[in-house]
Amino acid sequence: MLYDTLIRNATVIDGNNTPGYRADVAILDGRIERIGDLHDARATEEIDAAGRVLAPGFIDVHTHDDTVVIRQPQMLPKLSQGVTTVIVGNCGISASPVSLKGNPPDPMNLLGSAAAFVYPRFSDYRAAVEAANTTLNVAALVGHTALRSNHLDDLFRTATPDEITAMREQLRESLEAGALGLSTGLAYASAYNASTDEVKQLTEELTAFGAVYTTHLRSEFEPVLEAMDEAFSIGRHSQSPVIISHLKCAGVGNWGRSPQLLAALEDAAKTQHVGCDCYPYAASSSTLDLKQVTDAHRITITWSTPHPQVSGRDLIDIAAEWNVPLLDAAKRLQPAGAVYYGMDEADVRKILAHPLSMVGSDGLPEDPFPHPRLWGAFPRVLGHFSRDLGLFPLHTAVHKMTGLSAVRFGLKGRGEIREGYWADLVLFDPATVRDVADFHDPQRAAQGIDRVWVNGVLSYRDGQANGRREGRFLARNGDLRNNFR
Repeated sequence: MLYDTLIRNATVIDGNNTPGYRADVAILDGRIERIGDLHDARATEEIDAAGRVLAPGFIDVHTHDDTVVIRQPQMLPKLSQGVTTVIVGNCGISASPVSLKGNPPDPMNLLGSAAAFVYPRFSDYRAAVEAANTTLNVAALVGHTALRSNHLDDLFRTATPDEITAMREQLRESLEAGALGLSTGLAYASAYNASTDEVKQLTEELTAFGAVYTTHLRSEFEPVLEAMDEAFSIGRHSQSPVIISHLKCAGVGNWGRSPQLLAALEDAAKTQHVGCDCYPYAASSSTLDLKQVTDAHRITITWSTPHPQVSGRDLIDIAAEWNVPLLDAAKRLQPAGAVYYGMDEADVRKILAHPLSMVGSDGLPEDPFPHPRLWGAFPRVLGHFSRDLGLFPLHTAVHKMTGLSAVRFGLKGRGEIREGYWADLVLFDPATVRDVADFHDPQRAAQGIDRVWVNGVLSYRDGQANGRREGRFLARNGDLRNNFR
């Protein structure tokens, strides 16, 4: 038999949280055909991995790539990290189903201007992804705030029974069309006044599908434990798996509380399906939130509609230049985005190392001066945290970015190097892999990522995308409660 691709002499880390082993891997028709000693085998393309690590392609479980996967389908910021699948629609923000009546409300503007929102039905979005021939695989959640924007004339209140019924209908249609589940962003002003009961009623639609509930908690500051309790209560109500988005201890007054948060997560896990994702940095990034304006830590402006020239500058310097208080400067900049240096590194490490946590970048591709996680999150876990700091072994790092993520989101046939699975693969040098993007120069590709295959097709090699775009839309596959761990 002549295989399409044969990767010889690789250290295979298969995504199952077990140490690597030396093997050859053969690819045929987009899938992993054989693993083992294949010295007699032949292929159209043969590669000597020379002991480099071959891992499943990384799954970015927390992205805001909803519209960029269609408008810029080469997806270089993710492909260059070894990411082969992105999950969009997080934090209550999704490109569909959306019918805007004007400009997108905060924080939906993180996905682009009104021109980017042209998918009134989830099936329209799915069709657009498939037509775009994107480089990466795409799976999608439905955003709570997106649903609210369709049916509420005022986002600063809870929904009426009729509005909830209308939102439920759109959510149900989206689930039937392959959506993974529902996401909320209850910390944002446009959803903060939604009652717990509003969310619970919406999540009742998830029950029949075995779909997932993901949430940007109502607070990541001092009331974070109460916000976690709310999330778990919503999950119990609908019998849905719960994934807490970018779990963190935000704000100086919250530093050091990660053991409490993780204990609450572990306690909930005894009786229901729960997990979390996190990004490997002690700084967050989102829209410029007046409630988060403080002089207790640094805040960098990433974009501003009325003052685009300040992108990349610190808020405190802008305020000094304008000779106004911080809050007044922030008001003058809006709408805007910011990086908040509001976390403690020790908390980040504890959450990242926990067995229930996955890795997600939470990168914002629309930002002209983005947080470096957009380009560097996954190599940072492999290089800085695993190799350099020894926070966990390399096979655990890979598991948090592949096998665990695929199981949580029901991405069957992906996330592992196993015969019969799709050949989403990344070949990297464990000695040199590292993130290069930083807060001063955030748009730089990682080092040490040699090759990336998506559905068996080589799409990235030695720092260059080759233009091959073989990504697919990944619809929800079965009841996520059956394989959650």
